[in-house]
Amino acid sequence: MLDTTQPSLALLTDLYQLTMAAAYHASGMEATDACFHLFFRNSPFGGGYAIACGLEQAIDYLDGLRFTKADIAYLAERTGNDGRPLFGQEFLGWLAELQFCLDVDAIPEGTAVFPREPLLRVSGPIVQCQLVETALLNAVNFQTLVATKASRVCLAAAGDSVVEFGLRRAQGPDGGLSASRAAYVGGCVGTSNTLAGARFGIPVSGTHAHSWVMAWDTELEAFEAYAEALPNNCTFVVDTYDSLEGARHAVEIGRKLREQGHEMIGVRIDSGDLAWLSKRVREILDEGGFAEAHIVASNELDEHLITSLKDQGAAIDMWGVGTKLATAWDQPALGGVYKLSAVRPDGEAAWTPRVKVSEQTAKVTTPGVLGVRRYRREDGSLSGDMVWDVTRPPSGEVTMIDPADSTRCKRFAADATSEELLVPVFRAGRLVYERPAIAQVRDRATASLASLDPSITRFLNPHTYPVGLEKSVNDVRTELVLKARGLAENPGK
Repeated sequence: MLDTTQPSLALLTDLYQLTMAAAYHASGMEATDACFHLFFRNSPFGGGYAIACGLEQAIDYLDGLRFTKADIAYLAERTGNDGRPLFGQEFLGWLAELQFCLDVDAIPEGTAVFPREPLLRVSGPIVQCQLVETALLNAVNFQTLVATKASRVCLAAAGDSVVEFGLRRAQGPDGGLSASRAAYVGGCVGTSNTLAGARFGIPVSGTHAHSWVMAWDTELEAFEAYAEALPNNCTFVVDTYDSLEGARHAVEIGRKLREQGHEMIGVRIDSGDLAWLSKRVREILDEGGFAEAHIVASNELDEHLITSLKDQGAAIDMWGVGTKLATAWDQPALGGVYKLSAVRPDGEAAWTPRVKVSEQTAKVTTPGVLGVRRYRREDGSLSGDMVWDVTRPPSGEVTMIDPADSTRCKRFAADATSEELLVPVFRAGRLVYERPAIAQVRDRATASLASLDPSITRFLNPHTYPVGLEKSVNDVRTELVLKARGLAENPGK
Protein backbone atom coordinates (compact mmCIF):
# COMPACT_ATOMS: atom_id res chain seq x y z
CA MET A 1 0.00 0.00 0.00
CA LEU A 2 1.00 3.60 -0.40
CA ASP A 3 3.18 5.04 2.34
CA THR A 4 0.80 7.77 3.39
CA THR A 5 3.26 8.97 6.02
CA GLN A 6 5.12 10.71 3.21
CA PRO A 7 4.41 14.46 3.04
CA SER A 8 3.21 14.27 -0.55
CA LEU A 9 2.13 11.76 -3.14
CA ALA A 10 1.43 14.30 -5.87
CA LEU A 11 4.39 13.15 -7.96
CA LEU A 12 3.04 9.60 -8.08
CA THR A 13 2.09 10.19 -11.68
CA ASP A 14 3.42 9.91 -15.20
CA LEU A 15 5.30 12.91 -16.53
CA TYR A 16 2.85 13.34 -19.38
CA GLN A 17 0.08 14.12 -16.90
CA LEU A 18 2.15 17.10 -15.75
CA THR A 19 3.08 18.22 -19.26
CA MET A 20 -0.60 18.10 -20.25
CA ALA A 21 -1.46 20.04 -17.09
CA ALA A 22 1.05 22.72 -18.10
CA ALA A 23 -0.41 22.84 -21.60
CA TYR A 24 -3.99 23.08 -20.30
CA HIS A 25 -2.88 25.94 -18.06
CA ALA A 26 -1.11 27.72 -20.91
CA SER A 27 -4.24 27.31 -23.06
CA GLY A 28 -6.50 28.82 -20.43
CA MET A 29 -8.41 25.56 -19.99
CA GLU A 30 -7.60 24.91 -16.34
CA ALA A 31 -11.18 25.86 -15.35
CA THR A 32 -12.78 23.52 -17.91
CA ASP A 33 -14.57 20.65 -16.21
CA ALA A 34 -14.08 17.11 -17.43
CA CYS A 35 -15.50 13.70 -16.63
CA PHE A 36 -13.33 10.58 -16.74
CA HIS A 37 -14.23 6.95 -16.13
CA LEU A 38 -11.98 4.10 -14.99
CA PHE A 39 -12.90 0.68 -16.38
CA PHE A 40 -11.41 -2.54 -17.79
CA ARG A 41 -12.17 -4.14 -21.14
CA ASN A 42 -11.82 -7.87 -20.40
CA SER A 43 -12.35 -9.96 -17.29
CA PRO A 44 -9.03 -11.24 -15.92
CA PHE A 45 -7.76 -14.84 -16.00
CA GLY A 46 -10.14 -15.76 -18.81
CA GLY A 47 -12.96 -15.57 -16.28
CA GLY A 48 -16.39 -14.02 -16.30
CA TYR A 49 -16.09 -11.37 -13.58
CA ALA A 50 -13.77 -9.32 -11.38
CA ILE A 51 -13.88 -8.18 -7.75
CA ALA A 52 -13.51 -4.41 -7.35
CA CYS A 53 -10.67 -3.50 -5.01
CA GLY A 54 -8.23 -0.64 -4.37
CA LEU A 55 -10.68 2.11 -3.44
CA GLU A 56 -9.25 2.40 0.06
CA GLN A 57 -5.79 3.13 -1.37
CA ALA A 58 -7.31 5.58 -3.85
CA ILE A 59 -8.99 7.43 -0.97
CA ASP A 60 -5.71 7.58 0.96
CA TYR A 61 -4.04 9.08 -2.09
CA LEU A 62 -6.73 11.66 -2.87
CA ASP A 63 -7.45 12.80 0.66
CA GLY A 64 -5.33 15.88 1.27
CA LEU A 65 -3.45 15.60 -2.04
CA ARG A 66 -1.23 18.63 -2.71
CA PHE A 67 2.09 19.69 -4.21
CA THR A 68 4.73 20.49 -1.60
CA LYS A 69 7.68 22.85 -1.91
CA ALA A 70 9.91 19.86 -2.50
CA ASP A 71 7.63 18.65 -5.30
CA ILE A 72 7.71 22.06 -6.98
CA ALA A 73 11.47 22.32 -6.58
CA TYR A 74 11.91 18.95 -8.28
CA LEU A 75 9.66 19.94 -11.18
CA ALA A 76 11.48 23.26 -11.55
CA GLU A 77 14.69 21.31 -12.27
CA ARG A 78 13.20 19.29 -15.15
CA THR A 79 14.36 20.39 -18.58
CA GLY A 80 13.18 20.01 -22.14
CA ASN A 81 15.24 18.84 -25.12
CA ASP A 82 16.75 22.32 -25.43
CA GLY A 83 18.12 22.21 -21.89
CA ARG A 84 15.72 24.91 -20.71
CA PRO A 85 13.17 24.47 -17.91
CA LEU A 86 10.30 22.21 -18.91
CA PHE A 87 7.80 23.99 -16.70
CA GLY A 88 7.35 27.76 -16.47
CA GLN A 89 7.40 29.57 -13.14
CA GLU A 90 3.83 30.79 -13.57
CA PHE A 91 2.56 27.24 -13.96
CA LEU A 92 4.63 25.97 -11.04
CA GLY A 93 3.32 28.78 -8.85
CA TRP A 94 -0.22 27.88 -9.83
CA LEU A 95 0.46 24.21 -9.15
CA ALA A 96 1.84 25.03 -5.70
CA GLU A 97 -1.45 26.70 -4.77
CA LEU A 98 -3.66 24.03 -6.31
CA GLN A 99 -6.44 22.76 -4.07
CA PHE A 100 -7.96 19.52 -5.28
CA CYS A 101 -11.72 19.82 -5.55
CA LEU A 102 -12.77 16.75 -7.50
CA ASP A 103 -16.01 14.79 -7.34
CA VAL A 104 -15.32 11.07 -7.22
CA ASP A 105 -17.89 8.28 -7.36
CA ALA A 106 -16.92 4.62 -7.11
CA ILE A 107 -18.27 1.10 -6.97
CA PRO A 108 -17.61 -0.10 -3.39
CA GLU A 109 -14.79 -2.59 -2.90
CA GLY A 110 -15.82 -6.22 -2.86
CA THR A 111 -18.48 -5.77 -5.54
CA ALA A 112 -18.50 -8.15 -8.50
CA VAL A 113 -17.85 -6.04 -11.60
CA PHE A 114 -17.66 -6.61 -15.32
CA PRO A 115 -15.94 -5.30 -18.44
CA ARG A 116 -16.72 -1.83 -19.81
CA GLU A 117 -18.62 -0.53 -16.80
CA PRO A 118 -17.11 2.37 -14.80
CA LEU A 119 -15.52 1.40 -11.49
CA LEU A 120 -14.74 5.07 -10.79
CA ARG A 121 -16.15 8.33 -12.15
CA VAL A 122 -13.94 11.38 -11.65
CA SER A 123 -15.19 14.86 -12.51
CA GLY A 124 -13.98 18.39 -11.93
CA PRO A 125 -11.31 20.70 -13.36
CA ILE A 126 -9.65 18.87 -16.23
CA VAL A 127 -6.11 19.44 -14.94
CA GLN A 128 -6.97 17.81 -11.62
CA CYS A 129 -8.73 14.88 -13.29
CA GLN A 130 -5.65 14.34 -15.42
CA LEU A 131 -3.14 14.56 -12.56
CA VAL A 132 -4.79 11.77 -10.53
CA GLU A 133 -5.18 9.30 -13.41
CA THR A 134 -1.99 7.29 -12.97
CA ALA A 135 -2.24 6.77 -9.22
CA LEU A 136 -5.90 5.74 -9.43
CA LEU A 137 -5.12 3.19 -12.12
CA ASN A 138 -2.19 1.91 -10.09
CA ALA A 139 -4.37 1.37 -7.02
CA VAL A 140 -7.40 -0.17 -8.70
CA ASN A 141 -5.72 -2.26 -11.42
CA PHE A 142 -3.48 -4.34 -9.20
CA GLN A 143 -5.76 -4.85 -6.23
CA THR A 144 -8.75 -5.73 -8.40
CA LEU A 145 -6.56 -8.27 -10.17
CA VAL A 146 -5.39 -9.94 -6.94
CA ALA A 147 -8.82 -9.83 -5.27
CA THR A 148 -10.25 -11.57 -8.32
CA LYS A 149 -7.49 -14.20 -8.28
CA ALA A 150 -8.12 -14.80 -4.58
CA SER A 151 -11.85 -15.26 -5.19
CA ARG A 152 -11.11 -17.85 -7.86
CA VAL A 153 -8.73 -19.72 -5.55
CA CYS A 154 -11.35 -19.68 -2.80
CA LEU A 155 -14.02 -20.92 -5.19
CA ALA A 156 -11.75 -23.82 -6.08
CA ALA A 157 -11.15 -24.54 -2.39
CA ALA A 158 -14.91 -25.00 -2.03
CA GLY A 159 -15.24 -23.82 1.55
CA ASP A 160 -11.78 -24.82 2.79
CA SER A 161 -9.67 -22.08 4.37
CA VAL A 162 -7.15 -20.32 2.13
CA VAL A 163 -4.23 -18.36 3.59
CA GLU A 164 -2.18 -15.95 1.45
CA PHE A 165 1.56 -16.76 1.65
CA GLY A 166 2.91 -14.51 -1.10
CA LEU A 167 4.98 -11.74 0.50
CA ARG A 168 8.39 -13.21 -0.32
CA ARG A 169 7.51 -13.47 -4.02
CA ALA A 170 5.54 -10.23 -4.36
CA GLN A 171 6.66 -7.23 -6.37
CA GLY A 172 8.33 -5.31 -3.56
CA PRO A 173 7.01 -4.23 -0.14
CA ASP A 174 4.16 -2.14 -1.53
CA GLY A 175 3.13 -4.92 -3.88
CA GLY A 176 3.22 -7.38 -0.99
CA LEU A 177 1.02 -5.22 1.23
CA SER A 178 -1.44 -4.47 -1.55
CA ALA A 179 -1.62 -8.15 -2.48
CA SER A 180 -2.21 -9.26 1.11
CA ARG A 181 -5.06 -6.79 1.52
CA ALA A 182 -6.65 -7.64 -1.83
CA ALA A 183 -6.33 -11.38 -1.20
CA TYR A 184 -8.24 -11.01 2.06
CA VAL A 185 -10.94 -8.99 0.31
CA GLY A 186 -11.17 -11.75 -2.29
CA GLY A 187 -11.88 -14.41 0.33
CA CYS A 188 -8.66 -15.57 2.00
CA VAL A 189 -9.01 -16.11 5.74
CA GLY A 190 -5.61 -14.65 6.56
CA THR A 191 -2.07 -13.85 5.51
CA SER A 192 1.48 -14.67 6.51
CA ASN A 193 2.33 -10.95 6.09
CA THR A 194 2.60 -9.56 9.62
CA LEU A 195 2.75 -5.92 8.50
CA ALA A 196 -0.46 -6.39 6.52
CA GLY A 197 -2.01 -7.88 9.64
CA ALA A 198 -0.98 -4.89 11.73
CA ARG A 199 -1.94 -2.27 9.16
CA PHE A 200 -5.24 -3.67 7.92
CA GLY A 201 -6.48 -5.91 10.72
CA ILE A 202 -6.11 -9.11 8.70
CA PRO A 203 -5.66 -12.35 10.69
CA VAL A 204 -2.06 -13.62 10.45
CA SER A 205 -0.96 -17.22 10.26
CA GLY A 206 2.35 -19.11 10.27
CA THR A 207 4.39 -21.79 11.97
CA HIS A 208 7.92 -22.92 10.99
CA ALA A 209 9.99 -23.53 7.86
CA HIS A 210 12.12 -26.43 6.64
CA SER A 211 15.15 -24.59 7.98
CA TRP A 212 13.87 -25.10 11.54
CA VAL A 213 13.86 -28.85 11.04
CA MET A 214 17.25 -28.82 9.29
CA ALA A 215 18.81 -26.87 12.18
CA TRP A 216 18.36 -29.89 14.48
CA ASP A 217 19.97 -33.31 14.34
CA THR A 218 16.62 -35.03 13.91
CA GLU A 219 13.14 -34.06 12.81
CA LEU A 220 11.68 -35.38 16.05
CA GLU A 221 13.96 -33.10 18.09
CA ALA A 222 12.93 -30.14 15.93
CA PHE A 223 9.21 -30.77 16.40
CA GLU A 224 9.63 -31.31 20.14
CA ALA A 225 11.64 -28.09 20.61
CA TYR A 226 9.10 -26.09 18.64
CA ALA A 227 6.23 -27.55 20.66
CA GLU A 228 7.98 -26.62 23.90
CA ALA A 229 8.52 -23.06 22.71
CA LEU A 230 5.11 -22.45 21.10
CA PRO A 231 2.69 -25.13 22.25
CA ASN A 232 -0.34 -23.13 21.04
CA ASN A 233 0.91 -22.72 17.45
CA CYS A 234 1.89 -26.18 16.27
CA THR A 235 1.40 -26.92 12.61
CA PHE A 236 4.39 -29.08 11.75
CA VAL A 237 5.98 -29.03 8.29
CA VAL A 238 6.43 -32.74 7.60
CA ASP A 239 8.08 -32.92 4.18
CA THR A 240 11.66 -31.89 4.98
CA TYR A 241 12.87 -35.49 4.67
CA ASP A 242 9.99 -37.98 4.38
CA SER A 243 6.40 -36.76 4.59
CA LEU A 244 4.90 -39.94 6.01
CA GLU A 245 7.61 -40.31 8.66
CA GLY A 246 7.19 -36.63 9.38
CA ALA A 247 3.47 -37.18 9.98
CA ARG A 248 4.30 -39.97 12.44
CA HIS A 249 6.67 -37.67 14.28
CA ALA A 250 3.95 -35.00 14.39
CA VAL A 251 1.58 -37.54 15.98
CA GLU A 252 4.20 -38.43 18.58
CA ILE A 253 4.73 -34.79 19.55
CA GLY A 254 1.00 -34.13 19.30
CA ARG A 255 0.37 -36.69 22.01
CA LYS A 256 2.87 -34.97 24.29
CA LEU A 257 1.17 -31.64 23.61
CA ARG A 258 -2.20 -33.15 24.50
CA GLU A 259 -0.83 -34.46 27.80
CA GLN A 260 0.18 -30.86 28.60
CA GLY A 261 -3.26 -29.48 27.78
CA HIS A 262 -2.53 -28.29 24.26
CA GLU A 263 -3.68 -29.51 20.87
CA MET A 264 -1.71 -29.84 17.67
CA ILE A 265 -3.27 -27.70 14.91
CA GLY A 266 -2.11 -29.91 12.07
CA VAL A 267 0.64 -30.56 9.54
CA ARG A 268 1.75 -28.90 6.32
CA ILE A 269 2.94 -30.60 3.13
CA ASP A 270 4.95 -28.42 0.76
CA SER A 271 6.19 -30.86 -1.88
CA GLY A 272 5.57 -34.15 -3.62
CA ASP A 273 2.35 -35.72 -4.84
CA LEU A 274 -0.03 -33.73 -2.69
CA ALA A 275 -3.08 -35.84 -3.50
CA TRP A 276 -1.46 -39.18 -2.66
CA LEU A 277 0.54 -37.89 0.31
CA SER A 278 -2.39 -36.10 1.89
CA LYS A 279 -4.46 -39.29 1.90
CA ARG A 280 -1.69 -41.28 3.55
CA VAL A 281 -0.98 -38.51 6.05
CA ARG A 282 -4.71 -38.33 6.87
CA GLU A 283 -4.66 -42.04 7.68
CA ILE A 284 -1.65 -41.58 9.98
CA LEU A 285 -3.24 -38.65 11.78
CA ASP A 286 -6.59 -40.40 12.19
CA GLU A 287 -5.04 -43.63 13.43
CA GLY A 288 -2.93 -41.61 15.87
CA GLY A 289 -6.01 -39.98 17.38
CA PHE A 290 -5.84 -36.64 15.56
CA ALA A 291 -8.89 -36.75 13.31
CA GLU A 292 -9.44 -33.02 13.87
CA ALA A 293 -5.89 -32.02 12.89
CA HIS A 294 -5.73 -30.04 9.66
CA ILE A 295 -3.67 -30.93 6.63
CA VAL A 296 -2.33 -27.75 5.04
CA ALA A 297 -0.97 -27.86 1.51
CA SER A 298 1.29 -25.36 -0.20
CA ASN A 299 3.70 -25.51 -3.19
CA GLU A 300 2.87 -23.28 -6.18
CA LEU A 301 -0.88 -23.65 -5.83
CA ASP A 302 -3.53 -21.84 -7.84
CA GLU A 303 -7.23 -22.37 -8.59
CA HIS A 304 -6.52 -24.93 -11.31
CA LEU A 305 -4.21 -27.12 -9.23
CA ILE A 306 -6.56 -26.94 -6.23
CA THR A 307 -9.45 -28.01 -8.48
CA SER A 308 -7.37 -30.95 -9.73
CA LEU A 309 -6.43 -31.99 -6.19
CA LYS A 310 -10.06 -31.80 -5.13
CA ASP A 311 -11.05 -33.96 -8.09
CA GLN A 312 -8.44 -36.53 -6.98
CA GLY A 313 -9.95 -36.67 -3.51
CA ALA A 314 -6.99 -35.05 -1.76
CA ALA A 315 -7.37 -35.03 2.03
CA ILE A 316 -6.45 -31.35 2.30
CA ASP A 317 -8.58 -28.90 4.24
CA MET A 318 -6.40 -25.78 4.32
CA TRP A 319 -4.48 -24.18 1.46
CA GLY A 320 -1.46 -21.89 1.61
CA VAL A 321 -1.33 -20.00 -1.68
CA GLY A 322 1.63 -17.72 -2.32
CA THR A 323 3.39 -16.86 -5.55
CA LYS A 324 0.53 -17.42 -7.96
CA LEU A 325 -1.82 -15.36 -5.83
CA ALA A 326 0.32 -12.40 -4.77
CA THR A 327 1.71 -11.96 -8.28
CA ALA A 328 -1.56 -12.73 -10.13
CA TRP A 329 0.59 -15.35 -11.85
CA ASP A 330 -1.05 -15.96 -15.22
CA GLN A 331 -2.16 -12.38 -15.91
CA PRO A 332 0.29 -9.67 -14.86
CA ALA A 333 -2.07 -6.71 -15.41
CA LEU A 334 -5.79 -6.02 -15.39
CA GLY A 335 -5.57 -3.55 -18.26
CA GLY A 336 -7.82 -0.95 -16.66
CA VAL A 337 -8.02 2.38 -18.47
CA TYR A 338 -9.13 5.92 -17.60
CA LYS A 339 -10.91 7.75 -20.40
CA LEU A 340 -12.35 11.22 -20.93
CA SER A 341 -16.07 11.01 -21.70
CA ALA A 342 -17.46 14.56 -21.33
CA VAL A 343 -16.33 18.18 -20.98
CA ARG A 344 -17.97 21.33 -19.66
CA PRO A 345 -16.30 24.68 -20.40
CA ASP A 346 -16.14 27.20 -17.56
CA GLY A 347 -19.49 28.89 -17.07
CA GLU A 348 -21.55 26.36 -18.98
CA ALA A 349 -24.18 24.21 -17.32
CA ALA A 350 -24.43 21.35 -19.79
CA TRP A 351 -21.90 18.59 -20.40
CA THR A 352 -20.70 17.88 -23.93
CA PRO A 353 -20.10 14.15 -24.51
CA ARG A 354 -16.80 13.02 -26.01
CA VAL A 355 -15.85 9.72 -27.60
CA LYS A 356 -12.56 8.06 -28.54
CA VAL A 357 -12.80 6.24 -31.86
CA SER A 358 -10.45 3.39 -32.74
CA GLU A 359 -9.88 0.89 -35.50
CA GLN A 360 -10.44 -1.66 -32.73
CA THR A 361 -14.13 -1.76 -31.83
CA ALA A 362 -13.31 -2.72 -28.25
CA LYS A 363 -11.42 0.53 -27.78
CA VAL A 364 -14.29 2.83 -28.78
CA THR A 365 -15.29 4.56 -25.54
CA THR A 366 -18.71 5.43 -24.15
CA PRO A 367 -19.59 9.16 -24.01
CA GLY A 368 -21.40 10.97 -21.20
CA VAL A 369 -21.42 11.28 -17.42
CA LEU A 370 -22.03 7.65 -16.70
CA GLY A 371 -23.64 5.61 -13.97
CA VAL A 372 -24.13 1.87 -13.58
CA ARG A 373 -27.49 0.39 -12.67
CA ARG A 374 -27.56 -3.26 -11.59
CA TYR A 375 -30.80 -5.18 -12.11
CA ARG A 376 -31.79 -8.21 -10.07
CA ARG A 377 -34.28 -10.99 -10.52
CA GLU A 378 -36.91 -11.76 -7.89
CA ASP A 379 -34.61 -14.35 -6.27
CA GLY A 380 -31.85 -11.75 -5.84
CA SER A 381 -29.60 -13.08 -8.57
CA LEU A 382 -28.10 -10.62 -11.03
CA SER A 383 -29.88 -9.97 -14.31
CA GLY A 384 -27.68 -7.36 -15.99
CA ASP A 385 -25.81 -4.06 -15.60
CA MET A 386 -26.89 -1.00 -17.57
CA VAL A 387 -24.57 1.95 -18.19
CA TRP A 388 -26.58 5.16 -18.39
CA ASP A 389 -25.99 8.92 -18.46
CA VAL A 390 -26.79 10.50 -15.09
CA THR A 391 -27.60 13.81 -16.80
CA ARG A 392 -30.42 12.06 -18.73
CA PRO A 393 -32.08 9.62 -16.32
CA PRO A 394 -34.21 7.03 -18.11
CA SER A 395 -37.81 6.56 -17.03
CA GLY A 396 -40.31 3.76 -17.41
CA GLU A 397 -39.27 0.59 -19.18
CA VAL A 398 -35.65 0.79 -20.30
CA THR A 399 -33.81 -0.88 -23.13
CA MET A 400 -30.20 -1.96 -22.75
CA ILE A 401 -28.17 -2.47 -25.92
CA ASP A 402 -25.04 -4.55 -26.36
CA PRO A 403 -22.39 -2.06 -27.56
CA ALA A 404 -20.66 -4.78 -29.57
CA ASP A 405 -23.87 -5.78 -31.39
CA SER A 406 -26.71 -3.26 -31.54
CA THR A 407 -29.15 -5.99 -32.62
CA ARG A 408 -28.84 -7.57 -29.16
CA CYS A 409 -30.88 -5.85 -26.46
CA LYS A 410 -32.51 -6.51 -23.13
CA ARG A 411 -35.48 -4.75 -21.56
CA PHE A 412 -36.14 -4.03 -17.90
CA ALA A 413 -39.54 -3.11 -16.55
CA ALA A 414 -40.03 0.24 -14.81
CA ASP A 415 -40.56 -1.53 -11.48
CA ALA A 416 -37.65 -3.96 -11.87
CA THR A 417 -35.45 -4.27 -8.79
CA SER A 418 -32.24 -2.35 -9.30
CA GLU A 419 -29.46 -0.50 -7.49
CA GLU A 420 -27.00 2.21 -8.45
CA LEU A 421 -23.45 0.88 -8.13
CA LEU A 422 -21.48 4.14 -8.17
CA VAL A 423 -21.68 5.92 -4.81
CA PRO A 424 -20.30 9.35 -3.78
CA VAL A 425 -16.80 9.22 -2.34
CA PHE A 426 -15.54 12.82 -2.70
CA ARG A 427 -17.53 15.98 -3.29
CA ALA A 428 -15.55 19.10 -4.18
CA GLY A 429 -12.46 17.41 -2.76
CA ARG A 430 -14.08 16.53 0.57
CA LEU A 431 -14.37 12.90 1.63
CA VAL A 432 -18.05 12.01 2.09
CA TYR A 433 -17.75 8.22 2.03
CA GLU A 434 -17.86 6.18 5.22
CA ARG A 435 -15.10 3.65 4.85
CA PRO A 436 -16.21 0.12 5.74
CA ALA A 437 -14.08 -2.22 7.82
CA ILE A 438 -12.10 -4.67 5.72
CA ALA A 439 -14.18 -7.56 7.07
CA GLN A 440 -17.29 -5.86 5.66
CA VAL A 441 -15.58 -5.50 2.28
CA ARG A 442 -14.71 -9.20 2.36
CA ASP A 443 -18.31 -10.08 3.25
CA ARG A 444 -19.51 -8.00 0.30
CA ALA A 445 -17.22 -9.93 -2.03
CA THR A 446 -18.56 -13.22 -0.72
CA ALA A 447 -22.16 -12.08 -1.18
CA SER A 448 -21.43 -10.69 -4.65
CA LEU A 449 -20.01 -14.01 -5.81
CA ALA A 450 -22.96 -15.88 -4.35
CA SER A 451 -25.33 -13.73 -6.41
CA LEU A 452 -23.65 -14.77 -9.68
CA ASP A 453 -24.85 -17.71 -11.71
CA PRO A 454 -22.32 -20.57 -11.57
CA SER A 455 -21.98 -20.30 -15.34
CA ILE A 456 -20.29 -16.92 -14.82
CA THR A 457 -17.90 -18.05 -12.08
CA ARG A 458 -16.78 -21.28 -13.75
CA PHE A 459 -13.15 -21.31 -14.87
CA LEU A 460 -13.59 -22.85 -18.31
CA ASN A 461 -15.55 -20.92 -20.95
CA PRO A 462 -17.56 -18.79 -18.53
CA HIS A 463 -20.85 -17.29 -19.62
CA THR A 464 -20.76 -13.58 -20.48
CA TYR A 465 -22.68 -11.50 -17.96
CA PRO A 466 -24.89 -8.91 -19.71
CA VAL A 467 -23.53 -5.35 -19.57
CA GLY A 468 -24.95 -2.85 -22.00
CA LEU A 469 -25.74 0.76 -22.75
CA GLU A 470 -29.05 2.45 -22.09
CA LYS A 471 -30.58 3.17 -25.50
CA SER A 472 -30.04 6.94 -25.50
CA VAL A 473 -26.38 6.48 -24.50
CA ASN A 474 -25.92 4.00 -27.32
CA ASP A 475 -27.59 6.44 -29.74
CA VAL A 476 -25.24 9.27 -28.73
CA ARG A 477 -22.24 6.95 -28.99
CA THR A 478 -23.24 5.85 -32.50
CA GLU A 479 -23.84 9.44 -33.61
CA LEU A 480 -20.46 10.63 -32.31
CA VAL A 481 -18.60 7.70 -33.85
CA LEU A 482 -20.20 8.34 -37.23
CA LYS A 483 -19.39 12.02 -36.94
CA ALA A 484 -15.76 11.30 -36.03
CA ARG A 485 -15.45 9.02 -39.04
CA GLY A 486 -16.97 11.64 -41.35
CA LEU A 487 -20.05 9.54 -42.06
CA ALA A 488 -22.74 11.46 -40.23
CA GLU A 489 -23.42 13.94 -43.03
CA ASN A 490 -22.74 11.49 -45.88
CA PRO A 491 -24.13 8.08 -44.91
CA GLY A 492 -23.31 6.63 -48.32
CA LYS A 493 -19.64 7.67 -48.28
